[in-house]
Amino acid sequence: MPSRRLLHTLGFGLAAAVLATAGPLTARAGDLALPETHHLYNGVSDVLTSPSADGAADGSGLRNVSGPICSTTTTAAANVNTSCESVSPSNETAIAVNPNNASNLIGGANDYQLTLSSGGHLYETIYTRAHVSSDGGQTWTEVGIQYPNYTATGDAGVAFDASGRAYMSTLGFSFSQGLGCCTDPDILVATSNDGGQSWARPEKVAAGQGVFGGPGVLNDKPEIAAWGNGNAIETWTIFNQGFKGSYLSSPIAASVTHDGGSTWSSPVEISGSAAFCAGTQGGTICNSDQGSVPVVAADGSVFVSFLNTSDFATGRDQYLVVKVDPSTGQRLAGPFRVSGVIDGPADYPVNIDGRQTYQDSQFRSWAFGPIAADPTKAGHLAMVWSDMRNSQLPAPRNPYQAVTNSDIIVSQSFDGGATWSAAKALVAPGDQFQPWAAYDSTGRLRIGYFDRSYDPANHKYGYTLATETKSGSLKFSTAQATTVLSDPTQGDRWFSGRTPNAAFPHPTTFLGDYSGIAPTPSGGVALLWTDMRDTVCFPSRCGFGERSYYATSG
Repeated sequence: MPSRRLLHTLGFGLAAAVLATAGPLTARAGDLALPETHHLYNGVSDVLTSPSADGAADGSGLRNVSGPICSTTTTAAANVNTSCESVSPSNETAIAVNPNNASNLIGGANDYQLTLSSGGHLYETIYTRAHVSSDGGQTWTEVGIQYPNYTATGDAGVAFDASGRAYMSTLGFSFSQGLGCCTDPDILVATSNDGGQSWARPEKVAAGQGVFGGPGVLNDKPEIAAWGNGNAIETWTIFNQGFKGSYLSSPIAASVTHDGGSTWSSPVEISGSAAFCAGTQGGTICNSDQGSVPVVAADGSVFVSFLNTSDFATGRDQYLVVKVDPSTGQRLAGPFRVSGVIDGPADYPVNIDGRQTYQDSQFRSWAFGPIAADPTKAGHLAMVWSDMRNSQLPAPRNPYQAVTNSDIIVSQSFDGGATWSAAKALVAPGDQFQPWAAYDSTGRLRIGYFDRSYDPANHKYGYTLATETKSGSLKFSTAQATTVLSDPTQGDRWFSGRTPNAAFPHPTTFLGDYSGIAPTPSGGVALLWTDMRDTVCFPSRCGFGERSYYATSG
């Protein structure tokens, strides 16, 4: 059971999962889907290229570039596609708004780059790109951030400090000939002083140790928050792994910068969850944590939320919150318990890879959500996630035999996280999942999430924004942000893998593990999500793509 902590490790679903169109995924190590040296793809050989010293992808024409790559056409549409780099997929989105310029928005995403050579070889790289707008979201430019000597990056996070400096965090991977996968990833943060138009080469916040699937230290799921002039905190999960990558523990770590990202403090463990231990057949496991998110409160205090496995018998988690020192990143108080989470292996059906999913689906998902801080009231915090408390339990293992009802769950604190209100569900039909939350400038909680309530069959999803009717009330009005629904249950072009049910050919196995929203200075909110409305063809087979779509709401 402890190995369940690796369920969402390295969530950006690298290479082989992208390119597979039929048959089993042969290049999979744990949760990380990567190509072998040659992975057959409709008769085309797939080769993941290795970087040269300057980050160029050898022989492929794909470059780990720095600076603007392409721009979208200006539009005033309600939903704007921010992805302009060919038909390749883009997913797992984050977004931030410049506090000094509401027209300047920066999104972060996993952007996959594909090219087919004249000799029939398919080359691929995966690099985090910045999606930058200078006109309030009507036009977007994809900007490359150069990652020297890294073959791939992923799990983007983005933030602005109060001076308008931007920070982009990500994981960085290196590949070596003969390795089945890659080195355990480093934590990287790049910065921009011009609204995202150019980026300094990223600084290494923390180093991985070992290779994936072996003993070592595997870093995962970095998230970032920033404040003041040059201050930021990065938090992430440290997966300590033993023989053959066996799970040992997974505490939460933090590092801070006070010079605009030029230097970072030595990582410190902050989860403090040694008191939260559980017995298993193999002994006692402590520090079984994952999915951290930092937030800066109205009085400058910094809080970090994370999932902690509290019951190894059921595999269910609880949400915990700690208060950390803004100067050092060290834990000051907590962990404080927010609530139990109904997210054990028996609470969801599972997909072909043994991961949690939903009705008639194959894409993986989880309970993960963020902590949010009210900018108008010190000590007022909210915790948001999704779970299966209102679904059929235990869930049938086969998703095509299950009827699921995942809901968004929220709790709040008025005393800086020491005590929390009873968890409350935003009850709706069908599945709602992967929420992101932020307080707007008026103190109302906003929550964006994937929402299948628009489809009576519980297949297609839209993206919904829930807005608190009054600050602290936990009563919400909801509005659909999407103008077109997406169908992840069939017809996917990129991450389709096998088709376990003939009625649902080419289901997607990966949408990403999160999406993002951010408050605007005017009191509104900006939203960025993974959307599947567009049909793409590459090179000859067509299906739904994955693009990063944007909308705004007052």
